[in-house]
Amino acid sequence: MFTGIIEATGFIQAIEPKNGDARFVFNTGKLNLDDVELGDSIACNGTCLTVIEKYKQGFAADVSVETIKVTCFADYQVNQPINFEKAMLATTRFGGHMVSGHVDAIGEVVAIEDAARSIQYTVRAPKDVLHYIAIKGSITVDGTSLTVNDLKDDVFYLNLVPHTLQETIADSYQVGTRVNLEIDLIARYLERLMQADKV
Repeated sequence: MFTGIIEATGFIQAIEPKNGDARFVFNTGKLNLDDVELGDSIACNGTCLTVIEKYKQGFAADVSVETIKVTCFADYQVNQPINFEKAMLATTRFGGHMVSGHVDAIGEVVAIEDAARSIQYTVRAPKDVLHYIAIKGSITVDGTSLTVNDLKDDVFYLNLVPHTLQETIADSYQVGTRVNLEIDLIARYLERLMQADKV
């Protein structure tokens, strides 16, 4: 479980194909790995991956065929910027919202505009996840917990303040950038409960 509060940014250092899937080696920048053990989970652009090797300034993780198929990892190349968050502890300050690290869909940045000192991003989402997105609700974009400002047709709007732009990879986004989306867990489970008697 994660909070969507990014702890550090880094990049993909190497990609090693492995019989249809791949092993990714990450440089984790300023992320403190002192308390990370083999088998621990780290969210990489919102995708929960398992640490299989640990280095002085990074780690390696195996990325399955399924993960590559349903996330932006299919697009990633060496030097791709990455948001990192270690799995939360019982003592962690809950600054974002409940994030599972399971990507629900891939979105696309379709517009970027100045909005005073913040930047407004317009993101197109697939129709099958749009009904989970609510104005002033939470959504995870590449692992970052953000608030939806508005919705219109098949897009939603986000305003990112300077601190968020500085501490995440969002300042690298361009029109056309694809991003990992995770909807709010509460919306997902509420829908399931409401449909339980129809199964």
